[in-house]
Amino acid sequence: MMRAVVCDRLGDPSVLHIEERPIPEAGPGDVVIRVGAASVNFPDVLMVSGGYQHKPELPFVPGMEGAGTIHAVGADVTGWKPGDRVIFGVRPGAFAEYVRVPASGPLLHLPKDWSYAEGAGFRVAAQTAFHSLVHRAQLKKGEVLLVHGASGGVGLAAVQLGKHLGATVIATGSDDARLAVVRQNGADHVVNYRTDDFVAAVKRLTDGRGVDVVYDPVGGEVLEKSVRAAAYGARLLVVGFTSGGPSKLMSNHILIKGLTVLGVRAGETILRHSPELGRDYVEELPRLAGLGVMRPHVSHRFPMERAADAFRALIDRKVVGKVAIEMGT
Repeated sequence: MMRAVVCDRLGDPSVLHIEERPIPEAGPGDVVIRVGAASVNFPDVLMVSGGYQHKPELPFVPGMEGAGTIHAVGADVTGWKPGDRVIFGVRPGAFAEYVRVPASGPLLHLPKDWSYAEGAGFRVAAQTAFHSLVHRAQLKKGEVLLVHGASGGVGLAAVQLGKHLGATVIATGSDDARLAVVRQNGADHVVNYRTDDFVAAVKRLTDGRGVDVVYDPVGGEVLEKSVRAAAYGARLLVVGFTSGGPSKLMSNHILIKGLTVLGVRAGETILRHSPELGRDYVEELPRLAGLGVMRPHVSHRFPMERAADAFRALIDRKVVGKVAIEMGT
């Protein structure tokens, strides 16, 4: 038997509890992974509360990504073996001591010098940043990139990748201590939007021109104000809405400034629309990790018995980078 974090009714993090369940068996094309750690993402919070577009049947085990060691492989599996350290994705099910995933799915080798907690926080953030900046915005060397929510997991990954791609990176956040970590991860300029108007700061830093690309996982008023910080012809990446609600963009502003608004759903794109991009990620993300370009910063780690506290740390914006649930197996 194994332990798993289970949601059997929708609500706040207090609905999460531990249950014992059978260890899954590997089907012909599957691998079973002994999970070392799993990462908590904002969609996990929404899924447990009932606010996410993907609504799994109750009861379910939350968790979209993790890292661990392969425990067993199916009869038809090639290229993977028991003992391999891997990064995996699943929708959902990562908050358990063991998980079964297709061997053909989003499996990556865990870098030798990475902890399970670091590996657990890599896939979603790195894939989102890569899909946004490389495939959607096609960020070019010499352009100016504005990253909102920069101290979060997907924000910090965008800062790291944007700097690697040769952009000047302006990062925003609400806390000076967290922004110091963002600067350490490559941001050229940081702006605390609680003490400084980020639109005015952007205009000051770009001699009035504005930015070429806006990367926004926050939504709401932040994206609405970003239109004023954008240069003519800029690309606005709608990555999420951690502020709690969508934005009300003014179409006349989009028209006058010649802006392009791009929605970002990396996982959905790979699974349903452009599976060839998945092969690109399997090649490029490990390469970038190996170069040291993208490495998760894990500020909080909790045992699985405190999964609710891990959720609350994310909700209360205490996390810098990623928060991990460690399984202790």
